Amino acid sequence: MATLAGLRAEIDRLDDALHDTLMARAAVVAQLGALNAKGRTPFRAGREAAILRRLLGRHRGPLPAQALPRIWREILAGTTAIQGGFTVAVCETEGDGAFGALAREHFGALTPLRRLPTPAQALAEVSAATASVAVLPLASETEPPAAAWWRALLPREEPRMHIVARLPFWALRPEGAPRAQAFVVAAVPPDSSGRDRTLLGLELAPEVSRARLIALLGSAGFTPGTIILRRDRGAEAAEALAEVEGFVTEADPRLATLAPLARPAVVLGAYAVPEGDGAP
Repeated sequence: MATLAGLRAEIDRLDDALHDTLMARAAVVAQLGALNAKGRTPFRAGREAAILRRLLGRHRGPLPAQALPRIWREILAGTTAIQGGFTVAVCETEGDGAFGALAREHFGALTPLRRLPTPAQALAEVSAATASVAVLPLASETEPPAAAWWRALLPREEPRMHIVARLPFWALRPEGAPRAQAFVVAAVPPDSSGRDRTLLGLELAPEVSRARLIALLGSAGFTPGTIILRRDRGAEAAEALAEVEGFVTEADPRLATLAPLARPAVVLGAYAVPEGDGAP
């Protein structure tokens, strides 16, 4: 028969084993940090999403599955910090702290956050390398032109910035969790998680309709999702942020078949499909 003292002793043994494993993991991450290109952020959103999916797939027992991403997000945040300074620039548009809370949930309790009032300021932090990533609100067709931050990624200016993640990764939100949704932008290309969506930036003739754009994407072999289409007054071309299924790079031959475009399509980034969002 198990005794209270015996069970507590077993918990202590397991805690020591967990701690030993965490220290061993950190030592391996430190070796990765030494191999990482100088000046490049160690954040790899696709790789981290793949780790969490693998762990969720093998999870068993009474520990709630939703606890797993929270535990591992702290582990990943701690070991990311080992590889170099990591700071998050957060655009707080609403003033209620929701985006800061969302960033804190994903990037860990001890990761430095810089709260900024506009997307342009948050992106400037990444461009100047004073922040590793920027957390920005999702795009909307009703936002004013100055708030459409994704348009700043269209010119391919250096340092080239990409959308690399979507928050929250755990889509089944418990009571009290931040309700904001955001994209994460970094000065590195996105990496595939194995189940992703890609964001394309398109400049179109002003007369191209949403239905026509969806048909063009389908004819090129893409499966379109959410599409933001802007026709701002005085602009020579319409601009679109088109979400498509799968991980697409700029070497994808399907991009060359998209027409009529004012300029070649730009891959603005990609993100791991959130867990629990109902996608197959």
